[in-house]
Amino acid sequence: MAETKKVILDAGHGGSVDPGAVYQGRQEKNDNLRLALAVGQILTENGVDVGYTRVQDVYQSPLQKAQMANNWDADYFVSFHRNAMPVPGTASGTESLIFSRGGEAERLASNINAELGRIGWNDLGTIERPGLIVLRKTEMPAVLVEVGFLDNEADNQRFDAQFEHTAQAIADGILMTLRMQEEQPEYYQIQVGAYADKDLAQGLLSQLQAAGYPAFLIYQNGLYKVRVGAYLNLDNAAWMEKTLRTAGYPTLLVQEPAVY
Repeated sequence: MAETKKVILDAGHGGSVDPGAVYQGRQEKNDNLRLALAVGQILTENGVDVGYTRVQDVYQSPLQKAQMANNWDADYFVSFHRNAMPVPGTASGTESLIFSRGGEAERLASNINAELGRIGWNDLGTIERPGLIVLRKTEMPAVLVEVGFLDNEADNQRFDAQFEHTAQAIADGILMTLRMQEEQPEYYQIQVGAYADKDLAQGLLSQLQAAGYPAFLIYQNGLYKVRVGAYLNLDNAAWMEKTLRTAGYPTLLVQEPAVY
């Protein structure tokens, strides 16, 4: 990779106050830490600058974890967890949680899910969970990966028997995302609004789309940003910006990779 990327890995839960899910003496916090360290080693061997929210059995609040990632200026945040159900043994598989769809976090989640599915895990997909602090308060693309159900014996057997393959699959998903981000060309886009409130952004998005504009929504640096178009040619972008301004919209021309 041309530019060294910084990825912070979060082993969910930790310490005596927060073991996470517990099933037949097995504690989620221990599986999370073991997996985070294994994935981190693979990423480091592939030239990634890796940071950790914890490397021992200690507790930090979700907000502290997000702040650690922000203070370190990480490019990506990946949190490791095991799932559980109210009735043990009623669900199986892996899933990834993100704040919202349509951005780099969804791309990262999809790549991780695909690699885990390739080695045999049941892929339960990507789910929006905007209420989670580690997804809401992080200032970079963030994904929380639920690696099997702790209360499902078959998932635990797979977790243990295929541990190295599971760690490699998650690392491969992260590395694939880093390569795709580097290879992605930058496009001129016209931003017409940025909101802390998703509903306000969605309202503007719907208005633009109803008027026939190629509008889309991204979440970036704590804001929902409404943008129109993605142009390699500056003249085409300038034409769209003028059209939007004439229609009464405030405009800001930005140049970034196109959204996923």
